[in-house]
Amino acid sequence: QVQLVESGGGLVQAGGSLRLSCAASGRTFRAYNVAWFRQAPGKEREFVACISRSGGSTYYADSMKGRFTISRDNAKNTVFLQMNSLKPEDTAVYYCAAGAGWGIQSVAYDFWGQGTQVTVSS
Repeated sequence: QVQLVESGGGLVQAGGSLRLSCAASGRTFRAYNVAWFRQAPGKEREFVACISRSGGSTYYADSMKGRFTISRDNAKNTVFLQMNSLKPEDTAVYYCAAGAGWGIQSVAYDFWGQGTQVTVSS
């Protein structure tokens, strides 16, 4: 079992940056791939990025490429999402998820955090 807690969300102006953290409990965290998803009001949950167990592989949704960077520190059981050049359309609740699967589908991930709100003002 893995428990995930996101932090780092907040209110930022367009063009600004935020760094989200996903802290995990459990010694098996490094055995899981981890992804970030987001959900805006009235919209479906959307894939953002994922990172492999070792951190050696990453994958991004097209709209996040070049602006967002996912990374992990397995010694600290933490995954990060650095978000730069933020736009109002990035406003959403951001969730981290961990699992044995890989890719853009939420069903690939077994464990989910509660989410952190990111609001980008224009």
